[in-house]
Amino acid sequence: MLSEAFITCAVTGAGDTAGRSRHIPVTPDQIADSALEAARAGAAVVHIHVRDPVSGRGARDPALFRAVIERIRDAADVDPVMNLTAGMGGDLVLGGVDSPLPPDVDGTDMAGARDRLAHVEELMPEICTLDCGTMNFAAGGEYIMANTPGMLRAMAGRVQELGVRPELEVFDTGHLVLVHELIAEGLIDDPPLIQLCMGIPYGAPADLGTLRAMVARLPAGAVYSAFAIGRLQLPYAALAPVVGANVRVGLEDNLYLSRGRLATNAELVERAVSLLDGMGVRVLGPDDVREALSLRTRA
Repeated sequence: MLSEAFITCAVTGAGDTAGRSRHIPVTPDQIADSALEAARAGAAVVHIHVRDPVSGRGARDPALFRAVIERIRDAADVDPVMNLTAGMGGDLVLGGVDSPLPPDVDGTDMAGARDRLAHVEELMPEICTLDCGTMNFAAGGEYIMANTPGMLRAMAGRVQELGVRPELEVFDTGHLVLVHELIAEGLIDDPPLIQLCMGIPYGAPADLGTLRAMVARLPAGAVYSAFAIGRLQLPYAALAPVVGANVRVGLEDNLYLSRGRLATNAELVERAVSLLDGMGVRVLGPDDVREALSLRTRA
C-alpha cells in the first residue's frame, strides 16, 4: 500500500457527455478553468482533451490545446503537471456489419503519428498519453479505437525525442505485452508511467481479481495509477493506493458525486483527497510528481 499518492484529474474527455451534465467543460476557457479548479482542490496532474466549441465533440486542433495550456500556464496560484491526450486520430467507425468498408465518415478520424502528436510537439507538455492497443471501445456500434504496434512505436519514439514523458494507457492485460516490448526496445525511459484503465466496455473489467492480475504484470519500477469509470470511480480512488497505485478522477470517466448528484471536477478531486486523508495517505503535489518522474519542465 502506498503511503503517499498523487491525483490526476481527467477534465473533460472526448466522449458524448457534454449533453449529459452542465458541468462538462467544452470551450478552451471552460476546460482550462475546470482544470485550475481541480488543481486548487488537490490534483497534481490535469489530463487534457479538447472539444469543438460548437459541437462539443472531441477534437485535436492544436489551436484549441494552445488556448487551454496558455490559460493554465498563466495562473499565478497553481502549477499543475499537464498531461495532454495523444489518443485522438485513432478513431475508426466501420460502415456496418454487411459493408464495413468504406468506413463511416461521421466519427472516423485516422491520422498519422506526427499529426497525432502535432499539439504535443508545439506545446511541449510534461506528459502525454499513449493508448497501448486497439480495441472495441464502446458498447455496441462499429467504433474501434485503433492503435497498431507500428503506430505506437513511431509515436513512442517521437515522444522520447521530444523529452515528454509518455503515460501508457493500458485497457486490458494484452496491452501490457506491448508495454514490456516498448521498454525492452528502449522506447520508454525510466521510470515507466502507466495508467490502468478499468471497466471500459470490452476492456478489462473493474473487478479486484482483474486489477490484481494487471498489477502483477507491470514492469519493474513502474509508477502507475488505476481508475474505473462510472460509479466505481470514487471507490477506486480508495482502492488504488491499496494496490500500490496513484489515483485518477474527473468528468472524463464519471459524471456523479453520488447517486443523482452531478459533480464538478473540483468536487471529485476534493472527495478523492478526503478519502486518501482518511486512509492516512499523503496527497502529493505537482513538484513531488515532477521529481518522482524526472519530468522536463517547460522553460
